[in-house]
Amino acid sequence: MTYCLAINVNDGLVLCSDSRTNAGTDNVSTYSKMFSFAWPGARFFALLSAGNLATTQAVVKKLSGDVPAGLVPNLATAATMQEAADYVGMISAQVQKHHASRDTASTNFEATFILAGQIEGQPPEMYMVYPQGNYIHESSGHPFLQIGEFKYGKPILDRVIKRDVSLERAARCALVSMNSTIRSNVTVGPPIELLIYRCGALDEGRRLFFRDDDPFARQISEKWNEGLLMALENLPRFDWETHGSGP
Repeated sequence: MTYCLAINVNDGLVLCSDSRTNAGTDNVSTYSKMFSFAWPGARFFALLSAGNLATTQAVVKKLSGDVPAGLVPNLATAATMQEAADYVGMISAQVQKHHASRDTASTNFEATFILAGQIEGQPPEMYMVYPQGNYIHESSGHPFLQIGEFKYGKPILDRVIKRDVSLERAARCALVSMNSTIRSNVTVGPPIELLIYRCGALDEGRRLFFRDDDPFARQISEKWNEGLLMALENLPRFDWETHGSGP
């Protein structure tokens, strides 16, 4: 299973992904699910992937190869983020169809992507690209997107993430969201990748890797646990607790 999330705030973009893949209990491995493409000073894209590994790897290889091959459209020629999302959706659908045509075992080759980035002169944007090739934009009220095993990490995003949240606070929130998911689902696991992109930079951003024993990631987890326990202790008491009577 997979958990990836992307956040779009006024200051920029935050992307976070786990690296665990599995094809059964005896076949667990780690692969990056975060890929970036940058033309410094002109445009930046980041891609998060969930689903069939053969599909996601083939899509990323195609996206990377189309530019030097001069094939159009490609990420360097897309005039808008929406055109880039259209292009990613088209490639994904083509790859899935190609894999399925050679398959005799009814394998599920579906994959879902989050495409985030910025083109010079335009604001940063994010799109979730579905297996069928269609896509959606993040909402103004909830400026984040998730793919994979998202239910455990969603509550904190719902409560905290708004457009005016600082980039660094959004990044810490992303790590807490990922930590909550890892604690509740053993199929999601480190290394964790975090990408922080500041609006207008038009570069590859700041990319961080956190392994199981990373001191910063461990401190984030410990502080979040302490905060939850303290919040629980500070909740209002039932009447019978206050007055010493039973329920």
